[in-house]
Amino acid sequence: MDAFAEHRRRHPRLIDSDWLLMKDLAAAIESQAPRITRTGTTALDFGCGSKPYQSIFTSAGVRYLGADFDEHGDVSIDQNGRLNMADESVDLVLSFQVLEHVRDLGTYFSEARRVLRSDGWLMLSTHGTWFYHPHPEDHRRWTRPGLIGDMKCHGFAVVECVPILGPLAWTTLIRLTAACYALRKAGFAGSVVAGALAVVMNLRAWLEDAITPAWAKNDNACVYLTLARPVAEVGK
Repeated sequence: MDAFAEHRRRHPRLIDSDWLLMKDLAAAIESQAPRITRTGTTALDFGCGSKPYQSIFTSAGVRYLGADFDEHGDVSIDQNGRLNMADESVDLVLSFQVLEHVRDLGTYFSEARRVLRSDGWLMLSTHGTWFYHPHPEDHRRWTRPGLIGDMKCHGFAVVECVPILGPLAWTTLIRLTAACYALRKAGFAGSVVAGALAVVMNLRAWLEDAITPAWAKNDNACVYLTLARPVAEVGK
């Protein structure tokens, strides 16, 4: 199941309701990774889940470690959200679609800063807008300046903030996701209809995103992918 989940996030199918989102997020991570990776560095994926983007970093010669609460992790996270890892022991901290599920942002960011070397990078993605999706909790959505401001308050200066899917596309995907959820409850026939609908609506969303101007996407994105540096003092 984990291998399938990893493959689907990296290589979504057109019949998947989140095809466009997963495709564009993977492409953004892959395009930004060369800016922060070099052979021999160590990356920690903080809340790694099924490790869908591991190969992007290992193929660049990076030593990849996953951290999670369960058997998925190479590094354990205790019930208070703290990492079983020494201070300043990694060059990159990765965080993909985790932050919206974090109850205590202070602990999460302070642990990321603690294990990250002073010249390291944080690559983080999270939702600007989406359905409520507890895993096991779901707490927040961000505007672009809100996310940049929250990260600064918790000790990270954002160098790059990449918007993924503008409002025309993500409103289409939200309707598609809701329709597919209902259809797939109807058994095999419903799943077939859901797959066909996903093809049509995904292609529509792709076209909508292609014609959305940058100014609209920048501040109204479905997901933001950020690159950030640790700062010397929180709040500075």
